[in-house]
Amino acid sequence: MLEFFRAGGLLMWPLFICSAISIAIIAERFWSLQNKRISPPELITHIWQWLKSDQVDNNRISALQRNSPLGQILASGLATRDSTRDITKESIEDTGRHVTLSLEKNLNTLGTIAAITPLLGLLGTVIGMIKVFAVITTEGVGNPETLAGGISEALITTAMGLVVAIPSLIFYRYFRGKVNILVVDMEEKAIKLVEILHGEREFDVDKDLR
Repeated sequence: MLEFFRAGGLLMWPLFICSAISIAIIAERFWSLQNKRISPPELITHIWQWLKSDQVDNNRISALQRNSPLGQILASGLATRDSTRDITKESIEDTGRHVTLSLEKNLNTLGTIAAITPLLGLLGTVIGMIKVFAVITTEGVGNPETLAGGISEALITTAMGLVVAIPSLIFYRYFRGKVNILVVDMEEKAIKLVEILHGEREFDVDKDLR
């Protein structure tokens, strides 16, 4: 493995760094974007119980903010529950934009890695071929070992770039889709809260917890 790494030349180092960053981001996003961590299904029920028993206070709102990203959005709605519907909705939407940005954390970096690693591999290919032609110019084609070294460097960096880029792109697309699904789910629950707070609907345990 070490010989393989050395044969790829200097560009193997940035490719290795990109692969390490990509693995770290993928592992972190898998942990952070779990449904139960982002949008706990029981929050709407708890809020409804607080509202029925008139137990909504600053301490509960603060605890709700710390609970989860969905909790942050619902807490902003509770904080403005005595205001007009438009103000409550605007507060929720503003918090929702910040929460969405937090859910997309590091995804741009992952997408960048997916985009640049094939280019680094291509650069390694170009450098390897330049070395091959330089050897041909100075020594002719009589030294196959030297020629093989340049060709090997070209192929190894190309392969390494693709090995890093392909899974990075797959997981980038996967996490983008996951974030979109989570955001839509939180929007639906936030709309339910607005309607409940302003008397536009009654909470239905069987329907609203699906």
